[in-house]
Amino acid sequence: MKVSKILITKEEIAECVKALAARINADYKGKELYVIGILNGSFIFMADLVRALDVDLKIEFMGISSYQDGTESTGKLLITKDIHLNLNAADVLVVEDIIDSGVTAARLVEMLKSRNTKSIKVCALLNKQSRRVNDFSADYVGFEIEDEFVVGYGLDCAGKFRNLREIAHLAFEPAP
Repeated sequence: MKVSKILITKEEIAECVKALAARINADYKGKELYVIGILNGSFIFMADLVRALDVDLKIEFMGISSYQDGTESTGKLLITKDIHLNLNAADVLVVEDIIDSGVTAARLVEMLKSRNTKSIKVCALLNKQSRRVNDFSADYVGFEIEDEFVVGYGLDCAGKFRNLREIAHLAFEPAP
């Protein structure tokens, strides 16, 4: 497997993060926000996003896996690291790298709602609407992308390519 083309440049990502932060700042002005990053893919995006936010916030990370080192979601939600914040009556922003089928995101939101949150919104850097199998929609979306396997800026394939500064299409070489 190798990167075949750059889809979104680091400059486009930086502008997008600023625009998303401006919307979030406006929506949560005067409120305390609990920002929950979904590991591992969102860590770079979330770091840039929270540095651009001007609201009072608390940060936590949650580990969730539905890919188990593959390129397709298994549909099963495996929590590998839970949060330790009390979410009772909290305004929560979940930060995701990508929303694909929507199954994982919908299950996660339902699980967090059961913790008596005041509100939950989802911010995703990337959205693959063409892959959606439910009616889930993120509240804040950076980029709509086609049904391609992408890596970079925190997104990986079997743990590789997270350190790319751009979002790139990943080409899989045929087996010999």
